[in-house]
Amino acid sequence: MPNNTEREGLPVTDSLSPRRPGEPALAALGLSAPCTDDSDTSPHAFPEGGTWRTEIPSVEGPEALAVVLKEASRLDVPVHRISQGSGVWMLTDAEITEMVESAAERDIELCLFTGPRGTWDTGASVRTDSHGAGLRARGHDAVAGCVEDAVRATELGVKCLLVADEGVLWTLHRAREQGVIPGDTTLKVSALIGPVNPASYAVFERLGADSLNVPSDLTLAHLTEIRRVSAAPMDLYVEAPDDLGGYVRMYEIAELIRRGAPLYLKFGLAKAPAIYPYGAHLRDVTLDTARERVRRGRLALDLLARHGADGGMSPLGSRLPGTLDRFPLTVSH
Repeated sequence: MPNNTEREGLPVTDSLSPRRPGEPALAALGLSAPCTDDSDTSPHAFPEGGTWRTEIPSVEGPEALAVVLKEASRLDVPVHRISQGSGVWMLTDAEITEMVESAAERDIELCLFTGPRGTWDTGASVRTDSHGAGLRARGHDAVAGCVEDAVRATELGVKCLLVADEGVLWTLHRAREQGVIPGDTTLKVSALIGPVNPASYAVFERLGADSLNVPSDLTLAHLTEIRRVSAAPMDLYVEAPDDLGGYVRMYEIAELIRRGAPLYLKFGLAKAPAIYPYGAHLRDVTLDTARERVRRGRLALDLLARHGADGGMSPLGSRLPGTLDRFPLTVSH
């Protein structure tokens, strides 16, 4: 893999070298940061050579998308991907079509969630203290519902699907390989089932994942461990919603990129009400939080620039993950 100075079309800056907040001031006080190990730097990148892309999550319908696009233009926040959490089933065909067209005009990837999943089902185990099977699809009919959503969404032009179940992931991967859904559909693993170790990360990649949302409490060392076994793009909330921990990792953003590349920086929002599944009764809070997520993105990008680590962003319009490892579709006997 070429280093950043060799990546075609990108600025000649070493964005993968460590950048730490307050470093010059602390060094002047004799409090220099410990030396970093070059072997911790991820050797991977997106296929066009970039090391990071951006994602605005929880964009629940056409109106919220319009707010995000307007705010992104106002604050000059580059956006590679828009994702939605309520599910394909919560949108009409007309709403999906409007979102597809609006995203396409800006060359942004639109990602919609497949459903049903654990919390929106008849099963009670997910509501117990142990959380049972979590957000996974319960039974054949739930898997069928996810496939129904995938077929419907892709027929309307959606090119990225969110999944929260390993079996659904494998099923949709097989479906795109066999032409049931378009072959260039990308599959994104939800933070609701995000892998927390390199072995599970590699399994998700082989099941068909094109990007994987890892929990925001993974350490920098954990990211390095994952990068030693997999090049699959990683999604990570720089600021996580409260139901995913509420972690804010703004000051680690340069190191997150250095360790985790290729990385989608997700600009979530702590201390915000839950909005899934979205409806008109949640309109005001949904639009307000959509607007604030873009502002959080501006804050994060400004911080990267101050640290001299803002080089390496993928060109806008980039969406594919590159060549990844997969399990064989058929097993010989």
